[in-house]
Amino acid sequence: MSNLIVHGGAPLRGEIVPSANKNAVLPILCATLLTDRPVRLIGVPEITDVRKILDIFRVLGSDVSVNFSTGIVDLHHRATVFDPATHRLPEEMRSSIMLVPPLLARFGVARLESDVKGCTLGVREIDPHVEVFERFGASVARTDNSLTVHNDGRMVSNDHWLDYASVTTTENFALCAAAADGTSTLVNAASEPHVQEFCRFLSMLGVCIEGIGTSRLVVTGGRQLGGGEFRFNEDFHEIATFLALGAITGGDIAVKNSAPEQFPLIDRTFAKFGVNVVHRNGWSRTVVQGQLKVLRPFTQNILTKVEAAPWPYLPVDLLPIFVALGVKAEGSAMFWNKVYDGAMGWTSELSKFGAHVFLSDPHRLITFGGLPLSPARVESPYIIRVAIALLMVAASIDGRSEIMNALPIRRAHPRFVENLRSVGANVEWTSSE
Repeated sequence: MSNLIVHGGAPLRGEIVPSANKNAVLPILCATLLTDRPVRLIGVPEITDVRKILDIFRVLGSDVSVNFSTGIVDLHHRATVFDPATHRLPEEMRSSIMLVPPLLARFGVARLESDVKGCTLGVREIDPHVEVFERFGASVARTDNSLTVHNDGRMVSNDHWLDYASVTTTENFALCAAAADGTSTLVNAASEPHVQEFCRFLSMLGVCIEGIGTSRLVVTGGRQLGGGEFRFNEDFHEIATFLALGAITGGDIAVKNSAPEQFPLIDRTFAKFGVNVVHRNGWSRTVVQGQLKVLRPFTQNILTKVEAAPWPYLPVDLLPIFVALGVKAEGSAMFWNKVYDGAMGWTSELSKFGAHVFLSDPHRLITFGGLPLSPARVESPYIIRVAIALLMVAASIDGRSEIMNALPIRRAHPRFVENLRSVGANVEWTSSE
């Protein structure tokens, strides 16, 4: 079942408790390999990438106990082994690359398959990761189908300055630094909320990290790491997504949100489309007065802009949901993805709904919103939030629409359809023809 059938037009109303952020859960799962002490994780979502990592842990001989109904995962890597000749890390999953540092720390070797990728957002290079591994004393050899990383001794601490603030490269640096003797410093580090959550987990294990939430991380490693219990926060992506679904359908969805301090810029972006976000008593909701309208800037002769880049900019992962709002809202807005060069091609699918969208170049597009829209059958690329953005537009239109290849949603949101139904959506999975 990979397509979503949406019978739209109904305002969505109710309360939703979002799941944990997969971009925090997956790196933290990889980080548990750094310790041979028991670790309990609370709030782990039942998504495909989580299952893949847990499966490789079982293959490597780790103790794995999972109860997805409670979200509790118990891990104990006391008898873990790794053989690069026979053990393969999960393919078609970007997070596999974060298994490399703990494998190097424990076994001195790791093998990374060539087909390590995630959503089809454009070129996603691994060279910055290779550079980090080499900075910590590892050697990297290329074969036809894989990269083999060797480390003959203990990792050596170092200082590094990233070309750009990459989330996974920052996390790989922290993983390597946690295993290295001495103090390592990273400049131009990513600081997204899920990176902060990842760093807090490493701190719980006993890694000393200074600068969490900033662009400069100082990590003191080489200590014997312990275990413990860690509870995940709600995913700010999912919070914003359900807030947007409430707004685009003219409904009222309240979403549990224990970290509203992460939302000022997201709130102001919603306001550009006539949506007011209210945070109160651990819950967030959107308030819309009448028709969605693009806020006109005071500066004449320019369009309202939504610029997405590494945190503390608006996250690029959230850009598609605001494109959906731009399609629905009266007025014109420009959207600028400053990270990925292949993340905007899907917008041609919006024309099937009757939307007027102009793709200026691989990074920028303009919506001319507020036009009459009709139900349609559209196709999503392999990008989680794009599938959701197409669903948002469909949910705002009277009639039956179909989102083909919507399966990427399950990579991040285990109960997305169930949550939609709980707030009144008429939506169901169906098989591809």
